[in-house]
Amino acid sequence: MERPEHIQNILRTLPDNPGVYQYYDSEGIIIYVGKAKNLKKRVLSYFNKDQHDNGKTLILVKKITDIKYIIVDTELDALLLENNLIKKYQPRYNVLLKDDKTYPWICIKNERFPRVFTTRNVIRDGSTYYGPYASGRLMHTLLDLIKFLFPLRNCNFLLTEHNIRAQKFKVCLEYHIGNCKGPCVGKEEEEAYNEKITQIKEILKGNSNTVNRYLKVQLQTHVDNMEFEKAQIIKEKIDLLETYQSKSTVVNPAITNVDVFSIVTDDKCGYVNFLRIINGAIIQAHTIELKKKLEENPEELITLAIVELRERFSSNAREIIVPFEIELQLPNVTFTVPQRGDKKQLLELSERNVEYFRREKIKQESLVDPERHTKRILEQMKKDLHLTEEPRHIECFDNSNFQGAYPVAAMTVFKDTKPSKKDYRHFNIKTVEGPDDFASMEEIIYRRYKRVQEENLEMPQLIVIDGGKGQLSSALTSLEKLGLRGKVGIIGIAKKLEEIYFPGDSIPMYLDKRSETLKIIQQIRDEAHRFGITHHRSKRDKGTLKTELTEIRGISDTTAKKLLSHFKSVKNVKEAPETELVEVIGKSKGKMVFDFYHTPENRS
Repeated sequence: MERPEHIQNILRTLPDNPGVYQYYDSEGIIIYVGKAKNLKKRVLSYFNKDQHDNGKTLILVKKITDIKYIIVDTELDALLLENNLIKKYQPRYNVLLKDDKTYPWICIKNERFPRVFTTRNVIRDGSTYYGPYASGRLMHTLLDLIKFLFPLRNCNFLLTEHNIRAQKFKVCLEYHIGNCKGPCVGKEEEEAYNEKITQIKEILKGNSNTVNRYLKVQLQTHVDNMEFEKAQIIKEKIDLLETYQSKSTVVNPAITNVDVFSIVTDDKCGYVNFLRIINGAIIQAHTIELKKKLEENPEELITLAIVELRERFSSNAREIIVPFEIELQLPNVTFTVPQRGDKKQLLELSERNVEYFRREKIKQESLVDPERHTKRILEQMKKDLHLTEEPRHIECFDNSNFQGAYPVAAMTVFKDTKPSKKDYRHFNIKTVEGPDDFASMEEIIYRRYKRVQEENLEMPQLIVIDGGKGQLSSALTSLEKLGLRGKVGIIGIAKKLEEIYFPGDSIPMYLDKRSETLKIIQQIRDEAHRFGITHHRSKRDKGTLKTELTEIRGISDTTAKKLLSHFKSVKNVKEAPETELVEVIGKSKGKMVFDFYHTPENRS
């Protein structure tokens, strides 16, 4: 690849230090920001390849007209700086963090007799902030718990010693209903008030056990002093705290100060779930969406999310649970990939949450923009099944027979991922004797696409064969005869393990059971099976009529159906008295049926 002299000079002088690099286009706009343990090696890797696997990366490199970099001390510093620069400049080719909400925090104000309240604005005035809380419900539950356990003031008076001694304030309604102890008029000492603030901070950190022990000491003190009414109030607070803690606990309470991250990805996005665990309880949970720009892999996405979310939620956890090994190194932090036990349960919980989030996003997308939703699924199917075009028109084939008798086949059609029932077709097998699924499949594929060619009908982008290698091979034989092999996508799906077979490949492919591609294939296959079975039963029933009742001379299909409708079975027709037969189908036909079943040669 030809490189401008200016770029070549920069590449020659790149340092080996950790740092952040920025790529600029011809208009001086930052189009990409990246981090590196070694700036020289990382940046050169973009320019040392004549062909990049990723087409978007190739386009990016062609647009680079200038490179700037910032040297930092550690890889962590590089991660944090990269994260901040991406959020500031939002370069075109960087992962887009789709999460621009301003989440609320719980603030403990830096003042005498601190207030505890919610805010969306973090002000650096020495106050302590906890959060942010993605779940408003969790935040308000915490505040209600705190309000019940520890009565605090909610006024914004300036409670200096001078103002209180000067009696500048009067108690309000909150004091009279028991929500405040009246520090504004000197009815509560600052030391006692600050002790409550200390306990509140422990709860907000997730350390409710500390508060529980503190309350139990108070309870015992009141009991010892025979202050039973006060003891009962404390007991109610302990019960409430334990109830809150039990609802939050998900695994072993011995697991303390741990972060959990999990990820799912598709063609365009990655979704990362974060759980923060203190004493076995989830105190924070959040999921973010990361929009891919250069087909970033799961490790790149989860690394970006770990740095972003730990910074946002002020996490200092020394252990991070992740679903796979990653190269990220953070000071005094251990990465764990659990295989079993409580930590594995936590990871699975996170994975369920992130998968649910992804599904909800897809559902919302399908409601708001159905065409976009369909387009995304078709693009995924094209990629998963190695097709040359999106499978907007799919046809699926299935055979049915009963011990070799009444062989039939069915074709179902999906257009834009939805059933097109008006295009469904039944086939009666004409040239095959006995139970030969391979030969039957060969016949119906040939008949179907011979007609498509002769009548100039729409050709599908994908043919699905219900069966494994044998059925697929038979279908390919017919396509070969028609000159269509290689011109239309075709796969086989074997029911037992949902194996996907491709032409010329004896080794099946296994799609993720949650894959949307597999779900569409299963739906059209199941439709073909249902549609084929319905036709097969109908034909088999007609065949039964033919051999049992319509063998009687003078009895038509219509008369036979009338008899079965009334008597429910051929057995009941045989056993019916002549008078009842006459009532149903008339005198002469009733006598014919009765005589047929009651003459010695017919009974034998």
